[in-house]
Amino acid sequence: MDDGKPTGPKAKWWSRPTPGHTTTSAPESAAAAVHAPVEDARAADTPARPEPVAPAQPVAAEPVTPAQPAAPEPIAPEPVAQAPAAPASTPPAPAAAPATAPAPAAKPLHEPDEYSTPPYGGPGPWAPAPPVQRPVPTPAHGTPVPPVSAPFAATNGADVPTGPAPTQGPVPGQAPVPGPAFAPPPPQSTHWLQYDPWGGYRQPLTQPGQPLGSDGGRGRNRRGSLLVGALLLALVAGGIGGGIGAYVERNGGLTTVELPQTAKNSGGRAPDSVAGIAASALPSVVTLHVSGTTESGTGTGFVLDNEGHILTNNHVVAPAGPSGDITVTFSGGETASAEVVGKDSGYDLAVVKVKGVSGLKPLPLGNSDNVQVGDPVVAIGAPFDLSNTVTSGIISAKDRPITAGGEKGDGSDISYVDALQTDAPINPGNSGGPLVDTDAHVIGINSAIRAADSGATTEGGQAGSIGLGFAIPINQGKRVAEELINTGKATHPVIGVTLDMKYTGDGAKVGAKGAEGKPAVTPGGPGAKSGIKPGDIITEVDGQRVHSGEELIVKIRAHRPGDRLDLGLTRGGKDLSMTLTLGSATGT
Repeated sequence: MDDGKPTGPKAKWWSRPTPGHTTTSAPESAAAAVHAPVEDARAADTPARPEPVAPAQPVAAEPVTPAQPAAPEPIAPEPVAQAPAAPASTPPAPAAAPATAPAPAAKPLHEPDEYSTPPYGGPGPWAPAPPVQRPVPTPAHGTPVPPVSAPFAATNGADVPTGPAPTQGPVPGQAPVPGPAFAPPPPQSTHWLQYDPWGGYRQPLTQPGQPLGSDGGRGRNRRGSLLVGALLLALVAGGIGGGIGAYVERNGGLTTVELPQTAKNSGGRAPDSVAGIAASALPSVVTLHVSGTTESGTGTGFVLDNEGHILTNNHVVAPAGPSGDITVTFSGGETASAEVVGKDSGYDLAVVKVKGVSGLKPLPLGNSDNVQVGDPVVAIGAPFDLSNTVTSGIISAKDRPITAGGEKGDGSDISYVDALQTDAPINPGNSGGPLVDTDAHVIGINSAIRAADSGATTEGGQAGSIGLGFAIPINQGKRVAEELINTGKATHPVIGVTLDMKYTGDGAKVGAKGAEGKPAVTPGGPGAKSGIKPGDIITEVDGQRVHSGEELIVKIRAHRPGDRLDLGLTRGGKDLSMTLTLGSATGT
């Protein structure tokens, strides 16, 4: 079935009359229309043969009041039908049959449908609605009716022709049928232009013209243009978004972000704070770079006076040897060459001097006898060549007997220190630097640390701090520094005995023999004068217990030559006491 596409002229049913309903004011006898014979399109060359067809029905529309009162002989209204394009061989039907003819059949507007297919077959539930035919008012009897104008012969409700206009005049080969002609159409009403319930698919409601569905592809072109425009808009938006994203990534945003911040102050700190202590002491602290023929090293020192004397550790300047170079770098970045004034391995102290440098700021010296355990301290130095490094801590203990050095094997480089213990971090490079109190006064010289993997050692190694650092008390350092500056040598207090360093018992045991076969107790020395004999075990010095030979040496070195000491000793199981005046020996 080819819906909506008729193959030839079909009969068109406009409406069906229902019982009790009239469409016009004409008498009942005038309602029946006459039919004219229709030529078969398939046999155009044969004489026309009348066929009974269904009577044409009037348009189901609002009745139109005639312009004049009805005459005694009314005529049946003839609807103006819209006919689809018919083949050229089919002549249009005449308007009406003669009034005197004995009810001849009127010719239908379309040929009967041979196949009864929509839209021109019998009405069905799926048949499309027929086109709208505009009602034509029926004139009174006897009123002459002019022919219908061509533009309104067959329209679709929007003045668009859908078929040929009715043929005026006699049909060739057929006798003319007298009868009233078509009445002229009334002026177009805006009511029918605004709404057309039977209009074609997508027919405009208010404007006549070509249906929207047959726009010649303009709709598709419009959709294509919209798609292209959308794609271009997406590309432009993507480019703009990418540019904005790149700008935000590089610059951190479209606007400058300013975070709140405290205003800059004068930078002043309390003198006893770590910052205040560091600000006061740093200008007097220097970094030493030492290089010799076989080794080199880095250490720290501090200025003693305006003449350029600088105090440091002996193991810091030892790599230079007799012909090495020592360079001093001040806290402000200035550098100067230095030379050794004097050194002592027994105390692990040395003094160097710079020349041609002015504006030096000596660091004040404190009194290590006033130090108490728990006092806050600050250590300054260049650990691992990081100059002007400041660490802080407290005094952990006092009078710690430690020994350092001993790399030579003959004991000539061993240092005996009655040290101050601190938990201020001290690392390789801090050696020779000052340990200062809250008044920024020097109370010790940082010299050794206790490493985790070895015993007490000088800072020439690479062991790090574990919170056990040791500093030479400044009272001892002051005396040695003065002797080194004045004479180039330092003196050691001695008791004139040789100790048995292999003794493992409690106390310091006097040996049976001295070095190189000499007597263990030097004749005429301080020990001999006090009554000390070989084999005696010294257990106390000034009331402090002594547990080893190293500890006895540390206790003696903590005094000056000529000081008097009270000793406690054991001889043959008996405890003895005696007084001893310290002698003097030149250090190395």
